Amino acid sequence: MTDAPPPRPEPLASPPAPAEARVLIVDDESNMRRTTAMILRQAGHVTEEAEDGAVAIQRLEAESFAVVLTDLRMPNRGGIEVLRAAMTHAPETQVIVMTGFGTLESAVEAVREGACDFLHKPFEAHELLLRVAMAQEKGRLVRQVRYYKAEHQRLAARSRIVGQSSAVRTLLEKVARVGPTDATVLITGESGTGKELVARELHEASRRSEQPFIPVNCAAITETLLESELFGHAKGAFTGAVRARRGMFEEANGGTLFIDEIGETSPGFQAKLLRVLQEGEVRRVGESTSIRVDVRVIAATNQDLRRAIAEKRFREDLFYRLNVVPLRIPPLRERREDVPLLATHFLARFNQRAGTQKALGPDAVARLKLHEWPGNVRELENIIEQAASLSLGNEISAADVHLEVPAVTPESGGTHRLSDVVEEAERRAIAGALARCEGDQGRVAKELGISATTLWRRMKRLGISAAGSPP
Repeated sequence: MTDAPPPRPEPLASPPAPAEARVLIVDDESNMRRTTAMILRQAGHVTEEAEDGAVAIQRLEAESFAVVLTDLRMPNRGGIEVLRAAMTHAPETQVIVMTGFGTLESAVEAVREGACDFLHKPFEAHELLLRVAMAQEKGRLVRQVRYYKAEHQRLAARSRIVGQSSAVRTLLEKVARVGPTDATVLITGESGTGKELVARELHEASRRSEQPFIPVNCAAITETLLESELFGHAKGAFTGAVRARRGMFEEANGGTLFIDEIGETSPGFQAKLLRVLQEGEVRRVGESTSIRVDVRVIAATNQDLRRAIAEKRFREDLFYRLNVVPLRIPPLRERREDVPLLATHFLARFNQRAGTQKALGPDAVARLKLHEWPGNVRELENIIEQAASLSLGNEISAADVHLEVPAVTPESGGTHRLSDVVEEAERRAIAGALARCEGDQGRVAKELGISATTLWRRMKRLGISAAGSPP
């Protein structure tokens, strides 16, 4: 290896000071490592050192670095091996190779292998800082591209909240007011009402909209893995942790973390989450140092958290930390006037995917409006897709709409008397006939085999208007 003088420190005003980065300096020359580290630390960076390639590779497997500065020619694993290890274990890490005299061809080969840049020894301090800043920017762009590629399909297919009911208008007004702030929001609502969609609307309305939106469903992750998923872990922290990993809080840094089904977590985990919200720092599982994060948290649940507090299943202090701005999403049965709009919206999306031109018939719309929708908007979307897939013609009729009557139990607060079941059947039959007969009550009475007077009385008792739905 050719010895080269270390870089000369210069005033830091040469290039603008870049944002802080964690940099690993790999060189078997201790003087070169120390001087390079001093320049970078003066610029606000955090530096770590490795005396050869083998040590550097071990650190890359266990820790996260934004930039690696590595010499090419070193005993005990060279710079190319360090580069390959970085690309394998930390593909977002940017590698700058440092070369001495007579090794320019090796530097070009390193760039072909994936290095983002190279520095020829001896180099000036301002050149070092400029190359590190450029590597930082490239790393940021790589992360951004990766995020947007992963989100492209979901964001492209993402639909805005559909509805014209007073409940939806009130909800959207609150979203418009709260979105631009950094306030923590707790979204409550039954399953299938669209809690994640509201969370995305809040993110899109915020100053963080160009940063990541990271959703996590606590009910879908086992208790033992949830802490690792959110906070990250060190290498060897538990069985299977073969390398260090950033958690979702770090992934969402600068953006929004959406924690769904927060009511499914244990009090032990809740205590750790509360500390993160209070301190603004996360500590990876198996590590002793904390990492500062700038994350807006939006939580959601389909449970009654106040009851969970009374039953000692949820921490009261965490509830008040999350419930800064409460948003309740009404179930679909409380905004039946939105059912035709939502059904048309979902059908239009189906038509676009399938290349069809199907439409909802009036009897189908009437039948949809009378359903209780225990599965809310998600159930409606599935029913529309099913009806569109099974219908033979371009018009979807009531016969194409297959609705399941939910099992009724005393706990659900639903109807369980025979007279109520009969009433609901009468209501459906009359509404469907009114839709088919376009509101002509004489034809409806004839179709149902009853007199016009009997029809009028039953419509009045059941609260059905001439249009086929409750007034």
